[in-house]
Amino acid sequence: MEFVMLFVSILLLLVLITQFKLNTFVSLVITAFVLALLLGMNPAKIPDAVLGNQGMGNILGSNAIIFVFGGMIGRLVADAGGSYRIAKTLISWFGLKRLQWAVLLASFIIGISMIFGVGMVLLIPIVFAVAIEANVPLLYLGVSMTAALSSAQGFLPPQPAPTAVASQLGANIGLMLLAGLFVAIITAVVGGPVFTILAKKYAPDAFQFKDHIEAVGEVKEYDLKTVPGFGLSVLTSVFPLVFMIIATIYKLVVSGGKTPAHPDSVYQVINFLATPAVAMTISLILAIFTMGIFQKRDMKTVGNSLNEGMNAVAGILLIVGGGGALRGVLVSSGMSDKIADLFSSSGSMSPVVIVLFAWAVTSLLRIAVGSATVAGITGAGVVQGILAANPHGDLLIVFVALAIGAGSLIASHVNDAGFWIFKEFFDLTVKQTFQIWTVLETVISVTGIIVIVIMTALFV
Repeated sequence: MEFVMLFVSILLLLVLITQFKLNTFVSLVITAFVLALLLGMNPAKIPDAVLGNQGMGNILGSNAIIFVFGGMIGRLVADAGGSYRIAKTLISWFGLKRLQWAVLLASFIIGISMIFGVGMVLLIPIVFAVAIEANVPLLYLGVSMTAALSSAQGFLPPQPAPTAVASQLGANIGLMLLAGLFVAIITAVVGGPVFTILAKKYAPDAFQFKDHIEAVGEVKEYDLKTVPGFGLSVLTSVFPLVFMIIATIYKLVVSGGKTPAHPDSVYQVINFLATPAVAMTISLILAIFTMGIFQKRDMKTVGNSLNEGMNAVAGILLIVGGGGALRGVLVSSGMSDKIADLFSSSGSMSPVVIVLFAWAVTSLLRIAVGSATVAGITGAGVVQGILAANPHGDLLIVFVALAIGAGSLIASHVNDAGFWIFKEFFDLTVKQTFQIWTVLETVISVTGIIVIVIMTALFV
């Protein structure tokens, strides 16, 4: 009976979001309370389950600094002209014949520390200016830009959804980052330059040259003599990852990936610096200097950039918290244990099957709900029970988290804000948006799960 109640609650969530157009955060919180009541929880314990350490507090408490500081770093780099410098430098290095690869690399670097919507808004004017200069259709470069941003969003901490899923499943952030980089690079290439070749054949009308697009407006340019250097801009953008990668490699070399029974002082220092919240705090302080004070920007201007960066991620942070509320009810009611018992009694599941299951569940949620973040968080809540019943080690948890990321990207359509952002920025019809954007997201998702399944079969 409990599983029927869970199904009814998920159906309610879909109806609230898709039919009544209710705010996603509000819908998640309402659904969490309804599910708790349907499962017969003690009413006095429901608020703590929804808002406490098992629910919203668990997710927001561990991720708030990562999300907010990540948004601030991205905005500081963009407002100082660092993003513009990265794009223009790579384009000059690659030349006109390899513009797609230049845009892909620039977008990937910038996308690591910038949420998808902000990345689109900031990069589109730059890419459009390059397209005009090179006399090529915006979409010819835009597909690669979008593939890079989307791949980073789906697989790489400190992006909100992968970070929240990793936190919820207890995945090692460093390992997830290393494996996620491998998956994201492959999906970005397949979804970018490779997919563009196919898309131009079956949707040629979408690749028409346009010298003006209303949604892009006036192209903002920077004087390259006054903006930060390329190396400094890249370092600031990816600095949060440096400590995590160093700590993961150090742990692999020193103790085979496990926490030492008696860690030495060097390990303790590296491990402290690699803690996501600590790494993001240090990185933000660096960004304030490199993209603010060193560029002779006054602190009021720097403060405005910080506020805009925070505002850009506030909505996503609340949605992640709402997903945590639903998770809290599943845990506090014992529903997660029942899921674990169900799969435990049905026998051991192979790692590949678990990874495919995680991807399939998240894919269905993504298609139904639209939000990649909601799909990822909800999918992680469902899969937790399976992982508990089928322990296979840290690597499997990482691959399951990545599979959830792949599933959260599939088949974006009209219930996803990204669908409409893509349509407007590239001046496409709804049909053309389905042909390009929806198929692109599906290509990234399917490519990702294929790579993850192969990695799982080889290493778990």
